[in-house]
Formats: sequence, C-alpha cells, structure tokens
Amino acid sequence: MLTVFYILSAITLGTAFLTILSKNPIHSAIYLVLCFFSIAGHYLMFNAQFLAIVHLIVYSGAIMILMLFTIMLMNLNKEDEQNKSVLTRFAAVIALGLVAFVLLATFIKAQPVIEGYQVSGQDYQSIKVLGQVLLNEYMVPFEFASVLLLVSMIGAVLLSKKEHINS
Repeated sequence: MLTVFYILSAITLGTAFLTILSKNPIHSAIYLVLCFFSIAGHYLMFNAQFLAIVHLIVYSGAIMILMLFTIMLMNLNKEDEQNKSVLTRFAAVIALGLVAFVLLATFIKAQPVIEGYQVSGQDYQSIKVLGQVLLNEYMVPFEFASVLLLVSMIGAVLLSKKEHINS
C-alpha cells in the first residue's frame, strides 16, 4: 500500500507542476484532469469510495468541461499576451513563499491521527449521513459554492463576448 501511495503522490505532484508550468492551456487542463484522477486514487486508498466517485464526477467532469469551454472561448494567443513586469513576478514569488510558509506551519502544527478514534461516532462514508451533514450543517457554504460557480460561468461568457464597433 505504501508503494501505491508513493506512486500516486508522485503522479499528483508531477501533474500539478506540469499544470502550472505548461505553456499551452489545453495541456494544462489535461494535466489537471490527471491530477484529479490521482487524487481520487488517494481517496480510494482512504476507503472513501463515495468521495472518490463524486470527486471524479464533479471535478474531472463538470469543472474541467467548464474550464475547457472558458479556455476555448477566451481564445488565448501568445501574440496578445504581454510580458509581466519584474514587480509582478516578485509579488508572485512573495505570495508563493507566504502560502508555502502557511502550509508548512499547518503541517508542522497538525496533530497525528490516533488509531480507531472517531470524533462524533458517525460514519461519514454513509451517503445518508453525508447528505444530512451537507444539507443541514453546511447548507450555506454549499449554496455559496453553487452561486460562485454560476457567477464564474456567467463571467466567462461575458469575458469571451466580442465587442462590436459601430462605424
């Protein structure tokens, strides 16, 4: 099992870096789909089959289709892209360093998992319990996420609209 974990981790990290470093946006989207599949493999290793399937359906299916449509509608060309200034690149490196610092501090402060310990005593792999928790305790964040996806889709369509010049 440890070997499978290391292989999935290497695939996840490799495709995540390729997503960021790829010059072609379509290739980046394909690498991101591969990254999503390897993350679903991690979910399967945690014995969370429902979460793995939902992850594949939602992320690899719906969101990647939405991203591909956005990439195709925006018509990204190399000729139209402007080079970033040194200040922008420096700010990006500083932001990356801060995010990495926060993640590292979070991982260092994290408590180890105690074998056989359950906080609430409920099995969250059950679809019934998961649905009750999602639609009772986390209903507002769930609705905010759906509104955010709707607004992003509308924004992508508005950004891709070409302006007509009346002469």
